[in-house]
Amino acid sequence: MSDTPRRTDKPGKPYRRPKKDPVRILAFEALRAVDERDAYANLVLPPLLRKAREKGDFDGRDAALATELVYGTLRRQGTYDAVIAACVDRPLREVDPPVLDVLSLGVHQLLGTRIPTHAAVSSSVELARVVLGDGRAKFVNAVLRKVAQDDLDGWIAKVAPPYEDDPEDHLAVVHSHPRWVVSALWDSLGGGRAGIEELLAADNERPEVTLVARPGRATTEELLGTEAAVPGRWSPYAVRLTEGGEPGAIDAVRDGRAGVQDEGSQLVALALAGAPLDGPDEKWLDGCAGPGGKAALLAALAAERGAVLLAAEKQPHRAGLVAKALAGNPGPYQVIAADGTKPPWRPGSFDRVLMDVPCTGLGALRRRPEARWRRRPEDLDGFAPLQRGLLLSALDAVRVGGVVGYATCSPHLAETRAVVEDVLKQRPDAEILDARPLLPGVPDLGEGPDVQLWPHRHGTDAMYLALIRRTG
Repeated sequence: MSDTPRRTDKPGKPYRRPKKDPVRILAFEALRAVDERDAYANLVLPPLLRKAREKGDFDGRDAALATELVYGTLRRQGTYDAVIAACVDRPLREVDPPVLDVLSLGVHQLLGTRIPTHAAVSSSVELARVVLGDGRAKFVNAVLRKVAQDDLDGWIAKVAPPYEDDPEDHLAVVHSHPRWVVSALWDSLGGGRAGIEELLAADNERPEVTLVARPGRATTEELLGTEAAVPGRWSPYAVRLTEGGEPGAIDAVRDGRAGVQDEGSQLVALALAGAPLDGPDEKWLDGCAGPGGKAALLAALAAERGAVLLAAEKQPHRAGLVAKALAGNPGPYQVIAADGTKPPWRPGSFDRVLMDVPCTGLGALRRRPEARWRRRPEDLDGFAPLQRGLLLSALDAVRVGGVVGYATCSPHLAETRAVVEDVLKQRPDAEILDARPLLPGVPDLGEGPDVQLWPHRHGTDAMYLALIRRTG
């Protein structure tokens, strides 16, 4: 036996470059855009996916995974923040936002998908190495290994307060909504625990893509020829794509003869178009027309009756989107850039007026999940004067015997009934109509006379509509 001592030191491992995963890098870039630029994922993600396809980095499955990672992370952000906070030794506000984005993507893979634990952790650490550096990747690895020790239900039991102690805070953590949004939605919905849980859960579901066949330009039969397409639930012009799909690949959509439009928005336009009038039916106005979905449907409906639509939008670039949506309409129409509170048209000029006012967007949280984290209660104070001013302007614009549709994509009572009630107190020359008969076949519309649609009841955005007739 040799007396020479053994060497116990081992040579260091050679440095391994991180693996670049184009799917997770794209998802990270989308989340950073949402965080840094207040962008919306539904506007940021499509061009990123298109660019990745053009480079040959993506196929259909990659695009689906990237979409799920982005939207799933944004929808469950509140829940995931609570979980991450339980696994780090500092307040979340002290964690760099890019690090928090990588952690959130990792937590969603661990708790919100079927991706195996090892793959979820390792892919997130590799992403961290690429976009954050090796040092912070170790922090990501340590946190995600703690998260991986339990499933979503187990974590919720740990981080959510008991329902009996604080119902709103419990629901806020479990269903990933800010507490004030939970409170506002519950006030508007009414009822007990079951209904609000169903609504909050629906906000976290991925919505189906809904198309509209614009009358005189396309038919639902044509759109139903698309793979995995089924008729809409309520609108005679609606077609749903049950398995996602790329609307831009459909000829009628690409040509502008059909469009992507939530069925709730279609119902608003159809109800206004069907409201009974006293007198002629020749001139219609969409006073807040951008980006043009409702205006395009109204213009087509007006053309069938020989009426003309004027579509007005305050922002010139959004007026351009309206013009694009209406291009090719079978009848005459006009698009202008104009402020609905300081209109260029003469009072009493129109038979039908739609005023789909700017709002918090709390009715479209399925499609814009990041809005729930971006909005604040004080935003309501900013919208209130504008909403009332636009409705008053609409009542000035419509002739005696004509009808105004006040619509908003929010169920918040401060943006819906409170606005209508306040304006009607100022306008003895107006009366509210029962809108429910104008939505035939649509259930659970409440006591009326106004209408509030709900994601969990109707499968639509939470659109609100009040129909008001000018009486004198």
